[in-house]
Amino acid sequence: MNKAIVAAVTVRVLRQLRRDRRTAAMLLVLPCVLITLLWWVYDGQELVFDRVGAPLLAVFPFIVMFLVTSVTTLSERTSGTLERLLAMPMGKLDFLAGYALAFGAVAIVQGLLTTSLALFVLGLDVAGPAWVLAAVAMLDGVLGTTLGLFVSAFARTEFQAVQFMPAFVLPQLLVCGLLLPRDQLPDALRVASDLLPLSYAVDAMQQVSMHAEWTTDLGRDVVVLVGFIGGALLLGAATLRRRTP
Repeated sequence: MNKAIVAAVTVRVLRQLRRDRRTAAMLLVLPCVLITLLWWVYDGQELVFDRVGAPLLAVFPFIVMFLVTSVTTLSERTSGTLERLLAMPMGKLDFLAGYALAFGAVAIVQGLLTTSLALFVLGLDVAGPAWVLAAVAMLDGVLGTTLGLFVSAFARTEFQAVQFMPAFVLPQLLVCGLLLPRDQLPDALRVASDLLPLSYAVDAMQQVSMHAEWTTDLGRDVVVLVGFIGGALLLGAATLRRRTP
């Protein structure tokens, strides 16, 4: 990987996002709107909001970053921009790493905004430190980014890229522990849940919500999430096509 090329791609993507105010607003504002709506739904039921708020701080950034990244990357390919970029001395991993860093920077800002809003404005009460909650939220946003980069290789149109969201994300929502603790799932679903990244994102947030100290389970969840992020980047580089046929 060439650091100069990766940095150039990162700067280019960030400049594009700065000019595209609608996308920037979706990335930064939408998760804040969703967590505020959740707080409003449970108005007067603080204990319920405290129980579900932290896990959903993992889900909202993941979904938004997954959707925007997959569509944006596909548009680069369908417009021919990716083909022109790769005609230069740039590898696929350079391109994906630049995109991951750019959207990862957005995920950091997004995580700070959503966790600050939830903790200091909406009154979300968690046992763990605020910085750990924010760090896990950022990591979940980066996870959504890298998985969006990966699945974009399998779509031919932006509409197909959007279809991956319900096909790839919604099944994970059902078995990640939000609706029912994972150890109470049927055996086959529990095994499937152990193989899906969103399960570890939700588990990490639940650990922060329930424990004041860094736990072994939280460390395991973070390591697994980092592994999924790295694996998605490598698989994305292996499957990325220069252009859509």
